[in-house]
Amino acid sequence: MKKLKVMSVYGTRPEAIKMCPLVRELEAREDIESIVLLTAQHRELLDGVNEFFGVKADYDLNIMKPSQTLSSITSDILLGMDKILNECAPDVLLVHGDTSTSFAAALSAFYHKIPVGHVEAGLRTYDRYSPYPEEMNRNLTGKLATYHFAPTEKNRRNLAAEGVTENVYVTGNTVLDTFRYTVSENYAFHSEDLRALDFSDGRRYIAMTAHRRENQNGGIERICRAVLALRDKYPDVVFIYPVHPSPAVRNTVIPLLAGQERIVLTDPVDLTDMHNLMQRSYCILTDSGGIQEEAPSLGKPVLVLREETERPEAVEAGTVKIVGTDIDTVVRETARLLDDAEVYGTMARAVNPYGDGHASERIADILASLAK
Repeated sequence: MKKLKVMSVYGTRPEAIKMCPLVRELEAREDIESIVLLTAQHRELLDGVNEFFGVKADYDLNIMKPSQTLSSITSDILLGMDKILNECAPDVLLVHGDTSTSFAAALSAFYHKIPVGHVEAGLRTYDRYSPYPEEMNRNLTGKLATYHFAPTEKNRRNLAAEGVTENVYVTGNTVLDTFRYTVSENYAFHSEDLRALDFSDGRRYIAMTAHRRENQNGGIERICRAVLALRDKYPDVVFIYPVHPSPAVRNTVIPLLAGQERIVLTDPVDLTDMHNLMQRSYCILTDSGGIQEEAPSLGKPVLVLREETERPEAVEAGTVKIVGTDIDTVVRETARLLDDAEVYGTMARAVNPYGDGHASERIADILASLAK
């Protein structure tokens, strides 16, 4: 029996978190030959996730370099993949979501006439510059793709509205598949900063992340000032902020929040630390797309520090609320969760609209059927 040769391409930590469960599932199938190509768009944040899942790369472009630009990322991937695709000739090339890696890899596959499978297809804000460059990346990747693995029915409808109706499959989101590997009641944190915290001390811990490009021009500063105001207002609240390594983020966050009482800044934490931190948190403030999908499974309300989201399902379900980066708004909406048990309970009990944790199996089944 001829095996279907499937190449999975990713290069950032968020992609790895969502692709590694799928890679593991593909590796377990007798009728699929699984190949992994890393671009290493984000080297230091990527490797730990692969190591945790036991995923080893067959190819590694290792493109990350200081002060890399969107143009350099795209061109380095295109040039680096040429020889590999000629040599390997996969039957299907899988990419995930909305990164520059996804777009460039899909374009390279198109140049080599290799069908592209787009995992997490159909997300839209309909504003090409928000989030930037993700919204355009996912649109362009969708145009190049042959197979579209949409997490939700709404994502499927988005594609249908654009005329994409063939080879569209609603699978759920693979990010929920990761929880079977990561969250445990007796978990011991790897981060010394997190290990030093006593989550049973009666205080309310709020996990937060903020790093998106669209927030780097003033938004992150406003978020930090809102955190300071909330810290002053609530003596029982502790903020935990794993700070992205980007200089544009750190040069804003460190001067404002470092050394502040009840504000814990850490270096980026690994996947299992982050999931278990979320599990132990009261609520979450974030501009991350993935956390909007993950936190509802843990029963944690999420306030989204962006003006819009390509993940409206959780907003509609009631577990996520968009608050932007205005200081007064962030303070007011966080205070509602801290002050009003009914508001908090309504968000915490909402059902996760992103699936049941078996998306990888569905995608692998679909791919396996292509070989028959």
